[in-house]
Amino acid sequence: MEPHSPGPHSAGPVFAEPLHPVEIRVLGALLEKEITTPEYYPLTLNALVNACNQKSSRDPVVNYDEEAVQQALALLRHKGLAVRISGAGHRVEKYGHSLGERLNLGRRESAVLCVLMLRGPQTAGELRGRTERMHEFTEIADVEHCLEALAQRAPEPLVTPMARGRWCHLLGGVPDPAQEVAEPRGAGAGLEQRVAELEREVAELKQTLESFRRQFE
Repeated sequence: MEPHSPGPHSAGPVFAEPLHPVEIRVLGALLEKEITTPEYYPLTLNALVNACNQKSSRDPVVNYDEEAVQQALALLRHKGLAVRISGAGHRVEKYGHSLGERLNLGRRESAVLCVLMLRGPQTAGELRGRTERMHEFTEIADVEHCLEALAQRAPEPLVTPMARGRWCHLLGGVPDPAQEVAEPRGAGAGLEQRVAELEREVAELKQTLESFRRQFE
């Protein structure tokens, strides 16, 4: 494993600047695979790309190419949040993270932060169900206590509460309240449009069937 060399971010806060969404996805995927499939960790570049792009347990679903993931890895390594592993015992280069070490995270904190990084804002109940493979919380109250502890971390809080009982991580910076308020309206508009499309398709299908039936009358 390559040694850690102090970079411009090492002496100050871990997140001197917000992480890019690609960096967050890469870091979250590394964290997830370390916990859920330790036998395959650290990850090759190809395995990491697949982990970032997988369609389950991801929101949003993305389609990053190797170049995008490599660029994110380079930035994360520069910030001391990822490491490249090569040499004896490794036929190809592999990659790991140092997020837990840098932030002194326990298993339950890592699990909660990982799901928030990979799935976006979540309620405590959603987090309890979606962290089962990484850490089993007995009660929702246990998740809430973990979230509150992460929100009160010094010198940097790692999560913050949002509207409708949801929580989000702060690795990418503080969320924009305007976007949060606008989200339900946008989602509702999209749903209404989809329903309208389906109703139109059903009407067209009924018309086609009626025309077909009349041919035999």
